[in-house]
Amino acid sequence: MDARLSSACPFDRGSDDRKSAAASGGGGTVDPDIRTQDFAEARAILRNGHARQAGFLAEQVGRIGNATRQPILFLEGEAHRVQRSATARFFTPRIVTTHYRELMVRLSDGLISRFQQEKRARLDKLSLELAVAVASQIVGLTDSEPDGLARRLDVFFTGDFHRPRNRVAAFAYFLRSQYRVLAFYYRDVAPAIRSRRRRRQDDVISHLIDQGYNGREILTECLVYGAAGMATTREFIVMAAWHMLDREDLKAAFLAADESGQIALLEELLRLEPVVGYIYRRMPDDAPAQPGAAVAVDVRAANTDPTAFGERPCEVVPGRQVSAKYGNAGLSFGDGEHRCPGAQVALQETCLFLDRLMRVPGLKLARAPTLAWNPLVTGYELRDAMIICD
Repeated sequence: MDARLSSACPFDRGSDDRKSAAASGGGGTVDPDIRTQDFAEARAILRNGHARQAGFLAEQVGRIGNATRQPILFLEGEAHRVQRSATARFFTPRIVTTHYRELMVRLSDGLISRFQQEKRARLDKLSLELAVAVASQIVGLTDSEPDGLARRLDVFFTGDFHRPRNRVAAFAYFLRSQYRVLAFYYRDVAPAIRSRRRRRQDDVISHLIDQGYNGREILTECLVYGAAGMATTREFIVMAAWHMLDREDLKAAFLAADESGQIALLEELLRLEPVVGYIYRRMPDDAPAQPGAAVAVDVRAANTDPTAFGERPCEVVPGRQVSAKYGNAGLSFGDGEHRCPGAQVALQETCLFLDRLMRVPGLKLARAPTLAWNPLVTGYELRDAMIICD
């Protein structure tokens, strides 16, 4: 384990294709005691059933108040397994194909058609619109205006997450945070709850109502699903498009492949450019080594470990042969019982959208995205990428 932070390819094998490398030296909302870069060690920590979740909205959720039930992201042990099993039906490959594929296709076609009419668009806005629309259907946030929902969610996941030391500034920060939470609740969450109390639907909010969750508890779940299903997918769509628009060979390989081949290439890009750069765990107090320590799993480093991914681990290699036990995307979706349940959704919507976008005649990247570090997801943030078409 190593406590240092670095943006260089940690194993220094071949060239480095990572566009996010310049932003990978930032920290997060947790100050770790130790950090691991080794893939096997990192995976073992994520699969440790006694280690607890840390970071990634824990601070924001805590400010809302002590709800009687924790969001599924922060549940542990049997409580987590029960709730995870109950909500898994919203994310199975069959459900993604039968329930959400048609929605993804319709949304993607609409966004691409609008782009072709207007001849230019900000890619991060297109990806946010798509990600919000898909995730809101799964969660059940469908009773408010979509553009407003996207704006209100966006403020939770971008910006400065460090509370000011000055008392006046800290109080202003607290008020601003509370206003954002209340605006999201009363404009988006509460209307959805009222609608589903009258008539249940096949979504997460309806399930939570049946489980007896109150409004505050449903709010915290919506914040967690918002971060997991909207903010991260948005960034990866932009990153994958950036790679393809900069490298004609990647674009050609993607368009020549069938859908399973396209997803495999997206997983290779995601392995190299994981949206979540660090995953935090708190070791148990009775652990034989480092009891109570906060551990940062360096996903970027682990995903470029040559013992798991072979030669040239910091390069994009279409068709890379990876053992099934490691997975094409490495630890980009986490691992263990807290592995992201929406992985199939994210890959499917990214694939369908980019397949249509990359076929637009005369498509060009007029302005590359600005690259920043987001301490909430401990990952990159891409903004202002401008695409045009003839």
